[in-house]
Amino acid sequence: MAAKQPPPLMKKHSQTDLVSRLKTRKILGVGGEDDDGEVHRSKISQVLGNEIKFALREPLGLRVWQFVSAVLFSGIAIVALAFPDQLYDAVFDGAQVTSKTPIRLYGGALLSISLIMWNALYTAEKVIIRWTLLTEACYFGVQFLVVMATLAESGLVSLGSLLLLASRLLFVAISVYYYYQVGRRPKKI
Repeated sequence: MAAKQPPPLMKKHSQTDLVSRLKTRKILGVGGEDDDGEVHRSKISQVLGNEIKFALREPLGLRVWQFVSAVLFSGIAIVALAFPDQLYDAVFDGAQVTSKTPIRLYGGALLSISLIMWNALYTAEKVIIRWTLLTEACYFGVQFLVVMATLAESGLVSLGSLLLLASRLLFVAISVYYYYQVGRRPKKI
């Protein structure tokens, strides 16, 4: 006995019909504008969203500032580790160092922060960039307060210490500016 042959497959022509395609897209809810004014080409893009929305719009000069601060942190860390006497002398103008250990510990801490800065330079994640900028701002703010207290205690004011204080205020301002710029919501395209 011969086996019964299945009927030949028929090609469905409804998807080639323009009206039928439009009806299908309307049922799926794609092709038209949504509440935000975006036009989705597929259900997947409608569910996942538009990736342009998630792209970080970097403020002008952010990457340059990240590079400069990473170099600054690394350079000062190396100087503090290798030449603690000279670093202390440059800031406090002739004051004698009683112990090199705290300055070397400072250099080690700065080197650790500089590694974070170098890694943040290569990331595109908004949260990581904001945290590193906040870390910088806090560090420079605390350093400003510590140097001010030390100068008030000792009564020695030098050009180096005044330049350090002025630069720390400037660095706090730049870091806070970029912190808020990165955190801003992007404008609709």
